[in-house]
Amino acid sequence: MRKGVKIALVGGVFTAMVGGAGYGAYNLVNGVTGGGGSSGSGPVAVKTGPPTSDEVRETTRKFLAAWADGDARGAAAYTNNREAAATALTGYREDAHLTKVKLTPKRASGARVPFSVSATVSYKGKSKPFTYDSQLTVVRGETTGRALVDWSAAVVHPSLEKGDTLVTGEATAPPIQAVDRAGTVLRPKDHPSLAPLLDKLRAKYGDSAGGKPGVELYVRPADTEQTDAGARTLLTLAKGRPGKLRTTLSAGVQKAAEQAVLRSDESSVVAVKPSTGEILAVANNRKDAFNAAFEGRVMPGSTMKILTAAMFLDKGVTKAAGPAPCPATATWQSQTISNLKGMVPNESATFSESFARSCNTAFVKLIDEEGITDSSLTEEARNNFGLGGDDWQVGVTSFDGSVPASAGPDRAANAIGQGKVEMNPLNMASVTATAMTGTFRQPVIVPKSLDDRELATAQGLRASTVQQLRQMMHRTAVSGTGARAMAGLGGDIGAKTGSAEVDGQEKSDSWFTGYRGDVAAAAMAQGGGHGGDAAGPIVAAVLRAG
Repeated sequence: MRKGVKIALVGGVFTAMVGGAGYGAYNLVNGVTGGGGSSGSGPVAVKTGPPTSDEVRETTRKFLAAWADGDARGAAAYTNNREAAATALTGYREDAHLTKVKLTPKRASGARVPFSVSATVSYKGKSKPFTYDSQLTVVRGETTGRALVDWSAAVVHPSLEKGDTLVTGEATAPPIQAVDRAGTVLRPKDHPSLAPLLDKLRAKYGDSAGGKPGVELYVRPADTEQTDAGARTLLTLAKGRPGKLRTTLSAGVQKAAEQAVLRSDESSVVAVKPSTGEILAVANNRKDAFNAAFEGRVMPGSTMKILTAAMFLDKGVTKAAGPAPCPATATWQSQTISNLKGMVPNESATFSESFARSCNTAFVKLIDEEGITDSSLTEEARNNFGLGGDDWQVGVTSFDGSVPASAGPDRAANAIGQGKVEMNPLNMASVTATAMTGTFRQPVIVPKSLDDRELATAQGLRASTVQQLRQMMHRTAVSGTGARAMAGLGGDIGAKTGSAEVDGQEKSDSWFTGYRGDVAAAAMAQGGGHGGDAAGPIVAAVLRAG
């Protein structure tokens, strides 16, 4: 072994103190990567079946020892993807500047071996310790029969996905000091749900906010096409100077939103200011870091009936006080649709009553009226509510809703928020804001003046349509399916509940949207059941704070 490198196994810890420029460790891998054996020994049977506990232990020991030594190719030889592993482990040393690596295997669970990592990040005279936990799994090589580490980027660090790399150097963007609409600083420690979104705002606006970058260890995503947008900081070696970035958020409403989503797992909420389109709050309570509030693509259930009702009113199919019978079932092109369990049929119901009760069959019976086509709902969504054009410029990545023209049974399903319709809380908060005011104002989280981006436009709604929608949503909030959630909220209020049935999912997705004064909010709780049960209290809490 070369001079300047010491490697030892003490108490299960592999330690490498690297002092030279070259990397060897031939003896560590000799006999494993090939080599050895006499030509007269005959063919050797390839092992099959799961690796034994001894093989798991030995493969783990040799892999971690080579990695700790800084021998990327030696370590890669103990994996089932040598090329990818060698590239990643070489970058670990050369791009991430991680040295003095100590790897401590923990008790294995079958073929899975958790381990801890302790290293030092050193860059241009600046150093800091870096510790974390990871894990590996040992599998049987498909062709060799050897016990090998099942390679993935997450072995190197659990936050890495395929193609991601660790890099230490000048930060990809200066830090930002995000402030709300009143100038209050929005800190991740105070608003943890905002942390991923603040990272995205920093990546996009950090350079123009007037700050100076520091030195960081960060994850460079694979899908950035040679840019550093979306980089995720893991460790700061030297702080930069933050630039101030003004957002449209309200610290008070944001705090209420963050607390509200804790009521239900896999939940998200968005609040907007209908008179301006400014986003007041966005919060997610999810096991992953996905911003489902802005980027989710799921069926919105009966909250979609706001948009469908607008279509019926605009087309003259019916009026709020007009007839909309609510039978037990309705059939559209061989598909029979029912109402929620326990709903009493009412053949003499008005449209306002069927809306407030969220009667599916009333809506299905109206979609074959004269003037309604397979594309009518699509046109209403795009032309009047600004949805589906893929042209929103919110300030960070968002999905702008999808209401595709659908023939056959999907025309009926789309009308009640099932079928092929896809939305998220941002979309439905915007729908509610448009229904309230009659004007589509594309939601924004940073002022348009910040970068002079072009916002999406739509023609909005007629005054008579708005008046009737507000009447029906108010009825829903005070005596319909939204009444329990909205109880105690005074003033000018309106609501709509939704439950989206998902194939293979025991409980439906819970949806709720509502307004109070100049605040509109929408929430979803995936797997939360009825709209008023899970999503309703989330929206009510946000409206109360607004």
